[in-house]
Amino acid sequence: MSNNPQHLRYSKEHEWLSPADDGVATVGITAHAASALGDVVFVELPETGRTVTAGETCGELESTKSVSELYSPVSGEVVEVNQNAVDDPGLVNSSPFEEGWLFKVRLDEAAGLPGDLLSAEEYTSFSEE
Repeated sequence: MSNNPQHLRYSKEHEWLSPADDGVATVGITAHAASALGDVVFVELPETGRTVTAGETCGELESTKSVSELYSPVSGEVVEVNQNAVDDPGLVNSSPFEEGWLFKVRLDEAAGLPGDLLSAEEYTSFSEE
């Protein structure tokens, strides 16, 4: 999958992270992950106000093939969830980088961004291994 947007950063757990706008970043799963999962039928997201920690489980995606844990690529406070993706889980498959985003997080400034986030090129190489 070489269609990974260049402006995003990627985790090895197949989540993407948008650049922070006023300290708030958007999180979703990659097209590679959505394809591997198959048709997503259920999305469980962290509640607004919850503190998430980079690398830890914060939700779940269920597909016709399997159940997959959702990991937060960064630490911070969840400030918004994508209710449209909860109501229509297929958005995760049809539009993983746009309408299928999952949650927004106010970054923990003290923690900063994890050093293991990948560029689009690095993620493409990683996901093709």
